[in-house]
Amino acid sequence: MPEMKTTPLYDTYQKMGAKLIDFGGYLLPVQISGIKQEHQAVRTAAGLFDVSHMGEFYLEGKNAESFLQRMVTNDVSRTEPGDAMYTAMCYENGGTVDDLMIYRLTATNFMLVVNAANIDKDFDWLTRHLDGQAELTNESENIALLALQGPRAAGILQKLTAFDPSALPHFKFRQNVPVAGTDVLLSRTGYTGEDGFEIYCPWNHAASLWSALLEAGKDDGLLPCGLGARDTLRFEARLPLYGQELSASISPLEAGIGFAVKTGKKADFIGREALAGQKKNGLSRKSVGIEMLDRAIPRAHYPVYAGGVRIGEITSGTQSPTLGKNLGLALIDAAYTSIGTVVEIDVRGKQKQAQVVRTPFYKRS
Repeated sequence: MPEMKTTPLYDTYQKMGAKLIDFGGYLLPVQISGIKQEHQAVRTAAGLFDVSHMGEFYLEGKNAESFLQRMVTNDVSRTEPGDAMYTAMCYENGGTVDDLMIYRLTATNFMLVVNAANIDKDFDWLTRHLDGQAELTNESENIALLALQGPRAAGILQKLTAFDPSALPHFKFRQNVPVAGTDVLLSRTGYTGEDGFEIYCPWNHAASLWSALLEAGKDDGLLPCGLGARDTLRFEARLPLYGQELSASISPLEAGIGFAVKTGKKADFIGREALAGQKKNGLSRKSVGIEMLDRAIPRAHYPVYAGGVRIGEITSGTQSPTLGKNLGLALIDAAYTSIGTVVEIDVRGKQKQAQVVRTPFYKRS
C-alpha cells in the first residue's frame, strides 16, 4: 500500500484534532468543527479550505494553445491572459478523462489544475499526446492551494492585501498579488456555489497564509472547513465530482456540463465525434436532480427504478444542510428525466419514492 501524502497543513490539522481521511491519496480533514456548521459558515459568512491536494501542471510553448485545443472540450482560443476556464478532457468514445481548470498566464503559458486522484493519469495522458508541441511540467508538489469562499470572502481578503479583490471579475485571476506578505496567484473561482477566491501559493507558505486568513476573518464568522462541507456545498450547487458525476464511462454531456463542450470550435479535439453524435442524436441517459418523497437519504450507487425496471443509479446524495431536504443526483434513462417524474430508489433493499426536480438545488441570489 502506497504511503499517504500530506499537504502543508498536516501539522496544523494534528494540532486541531481534525478527523483525517484518505482522499485522492492524501490525508485530509473530513471536518474540523462539524460539516453542517462549516457548510452554513460558507453560505452565510465565509469558510477556508485547504485544497493543496489538487494537481497543477505548467504548459508552455508557442504551440501550447493548439495542443490544449486538441486535448480539451472547451474553446481555449477564447481566453486571454488573466482568464480562467473550466473544461473537460475526453477519451475518443466521449468518456471523461478529467474535468479541470485552465489558467491562461500569457499568450503561450498555461496552468492546468486537475483533480488529486487523477494527477498521474492526467499527466501521462497529456504527455502521451504532446509530440514536442509544448513543454509540460508537474508542479503539484510545489504549489499549495487555499480556497476562501462565502459572501464575506472579499472583505476578509482585503484586510491582508493592498489589491482590491472585489474588483476582480469572476473567472479572472491576477498573478503576483501580495497577500499577508506572500505573492500569490489570486483567482475569483471556487467549488461551493458561493462567491470566493482560490489562492495559489508556494507550498512552504501555505501554513502561514492559512493562519493569517483565519486571524483576519475571526470576527467575520470565518471557519476552517473540511472535505465534508466542500462536498455538500458543491452538491447543492450541482457541481460535478469526478468519480461520481463524471468518469471514463460518463461523458460531460451526460453529466450536465455541456456548456464546457464546444463541438463547433474550429479545432478538432479528442472525443469530438462521439460528443457531437450525442448532441445530434440526443442523450440516452442524463444526470438529474432527485428529491425523496419517502423518508430516506439517496446515496451514491443506489439503484433507481421506474415501474420495476432499473433505469440508472444515484451518483451523489445527502440531506441538504441549506434546504433540509433529502436530495440526490442520478444518472438515469433519458425517458424518465422530465421534472416531476416519480421514480423509486432502492435503499438497502427497500423501494423508496422520489421525484425528478430542477437543479441546481441551491443558487445564491
